[in-house]
Amino acid sequence: MKIRFRYIAAFALACVSGGAFAHGGRAPAGHALTWRGDVTTARAFVDDMAAAWRRSGHARMTLEPFNTISALDQLSHGQVDIAGTARGIAPRRAEEKSLQFTPVAWDALVIITNHRNPVRGLTLKQLHDIYFGKIRNWSQLGGPHRPINVYAVASPSDGVEFSLRRLLYGRGNQPVAAPRLYINVKSLEKAVALDPDGFGVSTLSGVHGNRKLKMLAISGVRPSTAHVADGSYPLYTPLYLVTRNNEHNPSAQAFIDFTASATGKRILRKHHLLPYADGLSLAQGEDERMANIADAVGRVIHNGPTAAPRATYTSRTAIAPTSPLTRAARDRMLDKQAREAENRKAAKRSNAANAAATRKANDKQG
Repeated sequence: MKIRFRYIAAFALACVSGGAFAHGGRAPAGHALTWRGDVTTARAFVDDMAAAWRRSGHARMTLEPFNTISALDQLSHGQVDIAGTARGIAPRRAEEKSLQFTPVAWDALVIITNHRNPVRGLTLKQLHDIYFGKIRNWSQLGGPHRPINVYAVASPSDGVEFSLRRLLYGRGNQPVAAPRLYINVKSLEKAVALDPDGFGVSTLSGVHGNRKLKMLAISGVRPSTAHVADGSYPLYTPLYLVTRNNEHNPSAQAFIDFTASATGKRILRKHHLLPYADGLSLAQGEDERMANIADAVGRVIHNGPTAAPRATYTSRTAIAPTSPLTRAARDRMLDKQAREAENRKAAKRSNAANAAATRKANDKQG
């Protein structure tokens, strides 16, 4: 796998072409491209970027937004030219070893809840414990005594979910306690917007300006492009365009270079993204960021969260909140809680009996 930094090349291309992008000239049309990717990158920049690409004289792009896995799998099989994702390579997926991930922009991962929810922020430790099933009620966060309804995208390899779990747990495929599962982040957002107790993860580019959703501060820092740029907001991820390794596709390469042009950067900033080349210090400080997050959450090696349904595409029945897998996970959690409660009651009865026996013995001695 290669992550290539093409921004110097993009500048050189612009110079060689006589400043075509900067001065409104038209590059050769090339052949039509097909892009498939997650909803996150489609909304973040690909929709507008493709329109600007077309206006600059290039061939039309066919856009197929859906989710991460379908995009990367179709790309690896040669069915599309370019894919888009909010995560880098998943090392355990053989299909991705033949792909080349090129970072285009930085986006904030944002924790969302319903706009009516009074809670305004979380610590990294609280966020970690919510997804691990240790914090289950809004009252534990200073809110009302109501359950936290955690929503997630069904595939743990989804770009946004994968990136958040990698930050919190050190691995992107970490199972989490999220019984309410959806096919992509857009459907998740719609569900949280309808649920006063809803909770999930999206991106700044995706939900900025959505009045039905509230973005929570993390460790006292509000998500914003400026706070991503200076590193004070800890949850951010690159957005990638992906191509096949060792394949000669000049049109796909030209589109990727276009994202680094002046026009491309304007589009990125319009959507509250930081152009990747403008945040190279973030890439250089990645090890420090990961270490700081690990310290904040008190990371230890986890085998699995409390009552976490293992959401994968091979277990599609887990997508619905009423699925057998979700109900079984919840039943196991409730059974465990019932056993713990019964054990506490038994211990209390035993202690009371021992105390009574001690008092009786003392009375006889007296």
